[in-house]
Amino acid sequence: QVQLVESGGGLVQAGGSLRLSCAASGRTFSRCAMGWFRQAPGTEREFVAAINWSGGITYYADSVKGRFTISRDNPENTVYLQMNSLKPEDTAVYYCAARLTVVVVPLRSDEYDYWGQGTQVTVSS
Repeated sequence: QVQLVESGGGLVQAGGSLRLSCAASGRTFSRCAMGWFRQAPGTEREFVAAINWSGGITYYADSVKGRFTISRDNPENTVYLQMNSLKPEDTAVYYCAARLTVVVVPLRSDEYDYWGQGTQVTVSS
C-alpha cells in the first residue's frame, strides 16, 4: 500500500515557476514508477510526466517537454515536478500516481495503482 500526498500548487502568473512535491508513505517507494497527471475542468485526466524507479528514465508529454522536469529522491520518498515557463493552459489539478514496478514506466492513468488527492495549479495570463 502506498499513500501519496501532493503539495506545492498555487496561483502563479504566466511565465512563472512552481515545484510540486509528492510525498509517499511506506517502504516500497524506491520500487515504484511514478507519474504526474493533470485534469482541467471538463477534460480527461492527461499524462504529464513519468519516472522510473531509479530516476534514470523519464518521459514527458509533448505539451510540457522542455518546460517541466520530473525527479525523485528515494531516501526522502518524494517525487517532484519542477514547472517553468508556465502557461494559462497548464491550469489544472495535478495528481501524482505510483505503480509498484521496476520493469516499466507507465504512461496511461489506468496503469497506475495509487493516487494522491491532487493539488491545484492556476496560471493567470
